[in-house]
Amino acid sequence: MDRQECTTYRNGSHGWEKVVQTTMVAILTVVAQVVFVFTSTAEAQNLPMADPESVGMSSERLERLDAAMQRYIDTDQVAGVVTLVARKGKIVQLKAQGHRYIEGGNPMSADDIFVIMSMTKPIVSTALMMLFEEGYFLLDDPISKYMPEFADKEVVLEVDGGVQRVQADRPITFRHVLTHTAGVDPSRSLLSEDEQARPRRASTLEETLVGRASMPLAFHPGDEWNYGSSTDYVALLVERISGQSLDRFLQERIFDPLGMVDTHYNVPASKVGRVAAVYSPTGPDNTIGLRIAPATREQPTRYFGGTAGLSSTAADYFKFSQMILNGGELSGVRLLSPTTVNLMITNHTGDLPIYIKGADAYGFGLGFTMLTDPDRSRQAVTPGTFGWGGAYGTVFWIDPVEEVVSIMMMQMSPYSHFTLRQDFPNLVMQAITESYHSGKQGIRGYESIPR
Repeated sequence: MDRQECTTYRNGSHGWEKVVQTTMVAILTVVAQVVFVFTSTAEAQNLPMADPESVGMSSERLERLDAAMQRYIDTDQVAGVVTLVARKGKIVQLKAQGHRYIEGGNPMSADDIFVIMSMTKPIVSTALMMLFEEGYFLLDDPISKYMPEFADKEVVLEVDGGVQRVQADRPITFRHVLTHTAGVDPSRSLLSEDEQARPRRASTLEETLVGRASMPLAFHPGDEWNYGSSTDYVALLVERISGQSLDRFLQERIFDPLGMVDTHYNVPASKVGRVAAVYSPTGPDNTIGLRIAPATREQPTRYFGGTAGLSSTAADYFKFSQMILNGGELSGVRLLSPTTVNLMITNHTGDLPIYIKGADAYGFGLGFTMLTDPDRSRQAVTPGTFGWGGAYGTVFWIDPVEEVVSIMMMQMSPYSHFTLRQDFPNLVMQAITESYHSGKQGIRGYESIPR
């Protein structure tokens, strides 16, 4: 099939319909795919669709998003993408462009499945906060309350003349592991030979983390922000507190209630035909080469990680994101209180640099990063906008002021040589024609306000 083929949902005179751009040679095949994808993605999952203009966005301006994605595809920088934009709980754009698997001749479809890598973290953090609401812990309780292996930790420091180990100033708390300030990833160069020789990963998450329990910390908990394996400790806490494996907890408490039918640690064999291949910039001028082809696992994993591990679709991740934007509820199903959601999307790291986002424009909450200083950001988003991304290129942003959810799914690693992920939120925001933020009073210091 022609590699410029794309599919999209548009609001026409007869309601939402799938529009296809393709070559005449492949048109019959594409028509069949249009019917299948529309049914499985829009009707079967009962997605709330709306005309962009009905929620203060521009159909014409959303086409700029489509065109920008297509430029990356046409220049062989990515194989394909799925983008989803929603406002006020209504999806106004859901589009698949390019190919899911070039070598197999498979065009991208809106219901294709992506390895979301670190976009696993917000979901697992939400699971732990559901247990927080049930009274099992306070944020500043030590995690040793449920993981006694991690009491009385040492910190390894590089000092003049060598390496020194000292007692940690404070215990690792629930807040620390939720905010990546626990210090649980020390530099290997500062470890003993015995510690360096230990396997990095066992067959289960619990075996892995318990095997690391005697390892020193990289810094005193709370003193620094260091992105790493903290959310794996969040995952194990969910298992220890609930008495369930993480995959079972997520399935019963989050995925089933929200109707997230395509989110899995082990993608069923029947769905592998919808899994997108992973590509890398291995060709001339960083053009793409195949890195990981879609395949069925020979052995289902028993390693249910918090840092990564889930696969999902744009539609499923929209349901999770909209639940968060709604203050913990979706379609009559409540997972969290609005007060807990507000706690999660509040900056808990002060002025510690969130270096992975660039500059000092962001803070970090309980599972999400959020924009705190827009004049230092490359994204033209509203202050307080929050989200995260994955190592294979997936990313999502939620703007609580403009009531926007935006999700981009691609499978590309590494991707630091281009700005596609930075372009995406800017292209979404420029399509807003009726802003809820512009002209409103900004944040100011406390003062008495007459009522």
